[in-house]
Amino acid sequence: MRMQQMCSGSETQGSIQSQQGTGSHGSNACCFCWCCCCSCSCLTVRNQEDQRPGRASYELRTDIPACEESPTPTLEEVCAWAQSFDNLMVTPAGRNAFREFLRTEFSEENMLFWMACEELKREANQSTIEEKAKIIYEDYISVLSPKEVSLDSRVREGINKNMVDPSQHIFDDAQLQIYTLMHRDSYPRFMNSTVYKDLLKSLAEKAVEA
Repeated sequence: MRMQQMCSGSETQGSIQSQQGTGSHGSNACCFCWCCCCSCSCLTVRNQEDQRPGRASYELRTDIPACEESPTPTLEEVCAWAQSFDNLMVTPAGRNAFREFLRTEFSEENMLFWMACEELKREANQSTIEEKAKIIYEDYISVLSPKEVSLDSRVREGINKNMVDPSQHIFDDAQLQIYTLMHRDSYPRFMNSTVYKDLLKSLAEKAVEA
């Protein structure tokens, strides 16, 4: 009961706007992350692959981005994650916790793709944009990749056409589709998971001791 009272007393105003850029963090931030092991799925090959631009021979990238550095979240912040998916995604600590949960469901690639798109949108150099867009395509859009995300044919075809001259926003429609998928499908389960409940319990106990 004490934990529920603390959460109810920490409500924040409004919902953070969807698809907000990743949050910044101070130089004195301590690392709040979990072990990042690679999740994998079955390798699928489809006939559309002949439409895929890029390398003649596909090279599997096995490097997984490390978790983001962030301050340890406060009890109020963790309670706010339950108020909206936007509140969860706007903070590095929230994304780290959600990413740990997605790893248990073998769908971490959804978060990795979303984060890669956010990074791409901050780029200004065209040659860097082209290189990063190619990497994102091969890692998350190509039907040969074990980290392929689930996109509808309309979005996939639009990306294929625009890969000739990619911009920072080439994956915007795909990013929104994956964001919506995580919101509707994974987020409710995350709120009932041991990942979230254990973190909430730990912070609540520390607050009581203080």
